[in-house]
Amino acid sequence: MWARELAVSAPGKVILHGEHAVVLGKVALAVALDLRTFLRLRPGAEGRLSVCLPGVGVRRSWDTPGLRALRGRIAGKARGEEHVEQLDALREFAGIAAGASAPESLATLAFLYMCLAISAKYGDVPSVDIVVWSELPTGAGLGSSAAYAVCLAAALLMVCGAISCPLQEGESTARWTEEELTLINSWAFQGERVIHGNPSGVDNAVGTWGGALRYQAGKITPLKRVPTLRILLTNTKVPRSTKVLVAGVKEKILKFPAIMNPVLDSIDAISQECQSVLEAMPANPSPEHYPVLEEFFDINQHHLNVLGVGHPSLDRLCHVTASHSLHSKLTGAGGGGCGITLLPPDTSPLAVEAAKQDLCACGFECWETKIGAPGVTLHCCSSLSAQVLHALARS
Repeated sequence: MWARELAVSAPGKVILHGEHAVVLGKVALAVALDLRTFLRLRPGAEGRLSVCLPGVGVRRSWDTPGLRALRGRIAGKARGEEHVEQLDALREFAGIAAGASAPESLATLAFLYMCLAISAKYGDVPSVDIVVWSELPTGAGLGSSAAYAVCLAAALLMVCGAISCPLQEGESTARWTEEELTLINSWAFQGERVIHGNPSGVDNAVGTWGGALRYQAGKITPLKRVPTLRILLTNTKVPRSTKVLVAGVKEKILKFPAIMNPVLDSIDAISQECQSVLEAMPANPSPEHYPVLEEFFDINQHHLNVLGVGHPSLDRLCHVTASHSLHSKLTGAGGGGCGITLLPPDTSPLAVEAAKQDLCACGFECWETKIGAPGVTLHCCSSLSAQVLHALARS
């Protein structure tokens, strides 16, 4: 019987460099974004498992004997084709229509899948009450589903006794061991598979370890000693199809290989040079590093426009921030979506505020945040900010 009230959080992610080129075997750098998803875990009524996801309008509760019976029906079915059968059984149980892809349906399905699969391997179906709330917008390419899956994996593994509860009396936060983080990451990836089908594993790895990761041809390597950098994150709110954008880049490369391949090589070089700069920056980076990082932003943004994944909204974002002597680039698929603006330490608060006001006047949404944030973390609930506590309490 779980007896403590605790919270788990995990960060979102942005791609710093390497968008689109990564699909063709080049290096990409993904960094943890200090906009986080929070999960509150508390003992539930005996024989009940409850989940509340206010961001997507989910409030569900099941009796644990019913979940145990369902688990028995789908037990023994592993990955691959059987994975599809498991999900069909879970959809039927939860009343989710076949092929439903709305965030609330996928979030509920991932919750049930992870709960039953983890409890089948490590313990009984827990009687707990889980609330998840996020600072991350959904569908903006910021890793919101992975942050959700990482929080769920950590909480369920802890409740089932597969990993420790590292938070000692009197501590406000704690993190798990490397071995435990690896287990959290592997289960979070299974949750991401339920939501996305065939994810790369980058988003859940960033959510688990935080900091920055290098990704190339399926290999994920955490960077050492990454500084925390201040950024402005801007959502243009222009919807886009990643699939269509990726196909467009591929078509351009096939049409003009002699022109486009050197662009991809240059993007690859930017990722690698940026990695070197980040790893050379100490905990308190010196001012001379920032102009180099800003130039990387400028050059890469031009390259991404050449690849055809720019958008007038992103041009406007770059133009507005440039008028305040700040440097920006798109992050993720492009064609709208989000952009990031570097805020060097000597940037005046007035300049940041003016830039934010101008961007909001364009109809964009802005957050002043950090990249290089810590990965999945366990919190004493009383140490959370008033805003987070209020959001979790309303649920």
